[in-house]
Amino acid sequence: MTHTSSAPHTDADEALHAAQVVVFALATLAELRDSDTESHLLRVQNYVRALCGELQKNPAYAATLTPAYVETLVGSVPMYDMGTIGIPDRILLKPGRLTPDEIAIMRTHTTLGHDALVRAEKTLGRVSPLLTVAKELTLCHQEKWDGTGYPKGLWGEQIPLSARIVALADVFDALISNKVYKDGVSVDRAVEIITEARGSHFDPALVDAFVAVQDTFRGIAVRHADTDADMQQKIEYMANAIAEVAVL
Repeated sequence: MTHTSSAPHTDADEALHAAQVVVFALATLAELRDSDTESHLLRVQNYVRALCGELQKNPAYAATLTPAYVETLVGSVPMYDMGTIGIPDRILLKPGRLTPDEIAIMRTHTTLGHDALVRAEKTLGRVSPLLTVAKELTLCHQEKWDGTGYPKGLWGEQIPLSARIVALADVFDALISNKVYKDGVSVDRAVEIITEARGSHFDPALVDAFVAVQDTFRGIAVRHADTDADMQQKIEYMANAIAEVAVL
């Protein structure tokens, strides 16, 4: 028998849910521009939750990864790539290798997303503590443990824990996911690639946690896999975008 809660939803609950729906909806539009789907966001959210669950066993991380922090982090995941909205289609959807100038423009998606949140807070007259993690994710999800990432070249624990966690989850999903212009690799190969990047791209402790829960990642990838309809949507969007660029 399925039991459901009989507690009524308060106005505050409904307001929070509505805000979460809007954030997720806007995030899926951003992901569509990058030939991704809402399934990608669901997968990354679930990967993040799995990583946090394993990291909570590590005394060095347990104090930070409280239940409230984990919920905030998971809820902030849809915003991490929002800056891609500001990247032109000719660069974002280019199937070939980007030029150095195009790479420089592409990399601005980190600062574009972060600065948009900061400006919105200033415009509305108040800094929101609940957006601290979202600002960390937008700005720092492309940083690398060894300092070779961007936009600031942060290294080690200079990189916020939130961004280190999402970076690993995002890379795993990018590796296994089929794109319009390339097929994803196998889960086994993705595990190898991430393990090889232990201490270079990724926090070693996060890689160890990932290896411990890799079967959970596999299950999430299957449960929230892109559908044929998702792939068709990506193909149609990219075809329309490329056609518009060609006209221009």
